Amino acid sequence: MSTELTESAVSPPTEPSAEPANVPSRRTFIATTTAVGGAVVAGGLMTGPAALAVETGAAAKAPPSSRVSLTVNGKRHTVTVDNRTSLLDLLREHLDLPGSKKGCNAGACGACTVLVDGRRVNSCLTLAIRLEGAQITTIEGLAPGGEDGELHPLQQAFIDEDAFQCGYCTPGQIMSGVGCIQEGHTGSADEIREWMSGNICRCGCYVKIVRAVEQTAHGK
Repeated sequence: MSTELTESAVSPPTEPSAEPANVPSRRTFIATTTAVGGAVVAGGLMTGPAALAVETGAAAKAPPSSRVSLTVNGKRHTVTVDNRTSLLDLLREHLDLPGSKKGCNAGACGACTVLVDGRRVNSCLTLAIRLEGAQITTIEGLAPGGEDGELHPLQQAFIDEDAFQCGYCTPGQIMSGVGCIQEGHTGSADEIREWMSGNICRCGCYVKIVRAVEQTAHGK
């Protein structure tokens, strides 16, 4: 008797399964562990290194802060601010004085110029916590009559000379012009241009700005 088997009688070898039937797929595993992890965190059961990491992260998010007292436009203010807060952000975000504009925020345009103890500074580069006891004057406090009174002579001169277009740089230009006059740097148009060169007007009103400063400095 022949012992040979026909091709149809022999069962083909079966390929071993890539994954056992009871092993979840990668996608199922990730979805399951994510859901379980979220439930544990939501339930307040997180412990060990994970809890320590969260506590460390929370501590890192709390920047150091300090109290500073200063006088702005004749009014005393005491505030607690992040140590990195600039004078410009203190004025705009904490004291609701948006007249000083944030232009470049790098001290290059002069739109944020204010007077600190009578000296003009770029408020975007000045840390608020370094001004303990300082006297600050912004564009809002420049007019002697307040918001409803008469304008400062330089403010009026800017109107008379039409020394602005968009007006964005105007507060800084006026504050810098006041400082320039107080410093005595108004002997000539060229001197005014030199000492006002840190204030940029993208509308190109420089000729009229210089005229306004001259008019105010010489009482015209």
